[in-house]
Amino acid sequence: MRLALIVLSSTLLAACTLPTRTSAPMAQRALQRCDASAAQWAVGKTNTERNVSTAREKSGAYMVRVLNVGQPTTREFNAERLNLEVDATGRIVSARCG
Repeated sequence: MRLALIVLSSTLLAACTLPTRTSAPMAQRALQRCDASAAQWAVGKTNTERNVSTAREKSGAYMVRVLNVGQPTTREFNAERLNLEVDATGRIVSARCG
């Protein structure tokens, strides 16, 4: 009985220390830096999905965030993010990176 417990304990401990198999390593994607000057054409345009998407693509940003004027934002800077600020009427009033 005691021998069986020792063998069982050893097996469980060994299982915990075995390396786990993972799938193929994920490829790193290239950093997509935002260039706000390329998105300035959107200032004054309506906040539509098409305009927002096109502004993101032209700026080279990986992601876009639409903010209301005066809306508090997070403090972290993200060089891959385009921020579009819109007024109460839905017009884009500024385009900046971060």
